[in-house]
Parts: sequence; C-alpha cells; structure tokens
Amino acid sequence: MLASKRIPVAVPSLNGNEKKYVNECLDSTWISSAGEFIGKFEKSFADFCGVRHAVAINNGTTAIHLALVALGVGEGDEVLIPTLTYIATANAVAYCNAKPVLVDSEPGTMNIDPSKVEASITPRTKAIIVVHLYGHPTDMGPIMDIARRHGLKVIEDAAEAHGAEYLGQRVGGIGDCATFSFFGNKIVTTGEGGMVTTNDPELDAKLRLYRGQGMDPKRRYWFPVVGFNYRMTNIAAAIGLAQMERIDEALETRQRVAKWYDEALAVHADLIERPVIAPYAKHVYWMYTVLLNGVTGEQRDEVMRLMDADGVETRPVFYPMHVLPPYLQDGADFGVANDQAARGVNLPTHAQLEAGDIDRIVASLVAALRSVGR
Repeated sequence: MLASKRIPVAVPSLNGNEKKYVNECLDSTWISSAGEFIGKFEKSFADFCGVRHAVAINNGTTAIHLALVALGVGEGDEVLIPTLTYIATANAVAYCNAKPVLVDSEPGTMNIDPSKVEASITPRTKAIIVVHLYGHPTDMGPIMDIARRHGLKVIEDAAEAHGAEYLGQRVGGIGDCATFSFFGNKIVTTGEGGMVTTNDPELDAKLRLYRGQGMDPKRRYWFPVVGFNYRMTNIAAAIGLAQMERIDEALETRQRVAKWYDEALAVHADLIERPVIAPYAKHVYWMYTVLLNGVTGEQRDEVMRLMDADGVETRPVFYPMHVLPPYLQDGADFGVANDQAARGVNLPTHAQLEAGDIDRIVASLVAALRSVGR
C-alpha cells in the first residue's frame, strides 16, 4: 500500500544563509564569475579540507577534466580509474584523448582495489584517479606508495566524500589534487558546481589559468594556452559559502541517519549487508549503500520497483564502466565490481529523514525482498 508521504532518495538542505547571500549577489549585480563570494567559498573549503588552495569550478565533471589538463594528461596517456564509479570519472579522461584503464573494486568498501593497481601500470600510465565512493575514503597509503614508485600523479575524486577522512586526514589533500562536486544531491551543494583542491602552488596557478579561458593573469585578454570556461558563478559560490557555515551539522546528520539504519538493519543481516567501514576510514555516508544477499541483478531491480511503488525512492549502485558502451570490455574479469553493482542499492540519505522514516524504509526493503523470494 502506497504511504501518503513519499520518501525521496536525496533532498538538499537550504536552511541557512543561502537566500540572504544570493540576494546580496542580486542587489550588487555581481551574478557571474566574479564577486566576493567566490574567494570566500574557496577559502572556506580549503580550510575545511586542510589544504592551501581551492579552485571553484562550474561542476564536478569539469573539475576532473581541469585537474587532468593541469597535470599534463593528454593524447596517448593512460589513467587508472576504478571500474565502479560514476561515468564522469571515465569521461573526463576521454576528454583529454587519454585512455581510462579500469581496475576492479575491493570487497567491502567498493573502492578501487590497491592490490590490483600496479599490474595495470604501463609505460603510458600518467596518473591514477581514486574515487571515494559513496563517502567512504579509498585506502590511500598503498595507492600513494605505488604512485611514488612509478612517478604517477594521483587525483582524488571526492565528489561524494566531503569531510571523509583517511587515517584522520580529510580527503582533498592526500593526492596531488582532489576534485569535488556540489550537485544538488551532495552533502555540500551549490546547485551545480565543483572544486579542485591542492597543496601545490604551481598546480593551483595552472588550474586558475585553464579555468578562465587561459587568460594570462598579468595581461588581460592575452591567452597563452587553450583554456576552458569552467568558472563558478558568484551566485553558486554564495550558496556554497552558506552551506559551509553548516557543514558540521550536515555531517552530523549523515552520521545520525547511518546509525538509525545500522540499528534497524542489524536484525536482517541474513538479507542485507550494511556498509563496511575500514579501520582507517571515516565514512560520511553521502549515500547509505547496502548489498542485498542472494539476489540477481534482475531481482535487485524488482526490489527497487516494489519500494518505489511503496513510496520509497532508491538508486542502484553505478553500472561499472566496463559494461557501458563507451568503455565496454567484453569478457574482462571485474568480478567484485560486477557483484557489487548487481546487488547494490542506495537508500534515502538526507537531512529531512527522521527515525520513523528509516523504520518505514527498512520495512519496505524487507517486504520487497520477501516478495522476490528472499
């Protein structure tokens, strides 16, 4: 029976100074890619990540592309990425006329498996992109060791991991640079937007050069390189700054929702695998992601359909890159990612959820699993 209240999978929280700051942009007429909120947002985010530099970008995909360009990735190069990721990670590599080389997931965290990285390195390999999937940080120590041995650059795709920590250090300053997304469903949102963070001043300068059409910062309308229009608007940055003022609250809310899920799902361990948290990790739960036991991909999809009919929106775990037409690799051995993608479901995760909502979501999930024969 469809409940009266539909539970969406994601809802932005806009209860702070977002409207006030946007109105300041409108009143001042500074609404485009110049204005005081851009620098303020960049500084606030850099401080939050514990890095020296943050460069505001118009979305998370272009943030990855800009980082690759600034690091010198180009035609004929190879970039290692996890096969289990959102397609933007692979697409940004392709934008550079480089080749994304796919690596399987590790069990549990769903992130790139460090033990399978080194075997994929060739003389053409230029960089590694790790993805802190769904808010759980990648095991960065082994990745950085491999990169140093082979002279490779490391980009953290932290689109889904604002505030996640690896051995007590926030993601964003562990690799050579990191990229973030501020899409409407992210922990911090600007509607559309992104950020690149780094501790390298030379890389920061390159990022800013290429972000603004390649215009020389010391000579207006002189363009020494082919750049891009990847600038964030002042209005988007105004929303972002207001979001950063409440970032601690946003992260605490995610932990509370995850705790409710953990408690409600504990008695269903035979049916549902809860998110794994590695000893080195602080998980920020952009999405609370579960694996359904003993189901096929078709049964997982039917579970989601039944939950939707019951008024609960869910999302499937991403399709691995190797099954998508642009990056298809027939017969490739990505067994862990295949399994996780087939059985994975993202449950509603946002600040508007209450404990009673979690009970209803779990009840809907269990009922749907019973309906498909579990």
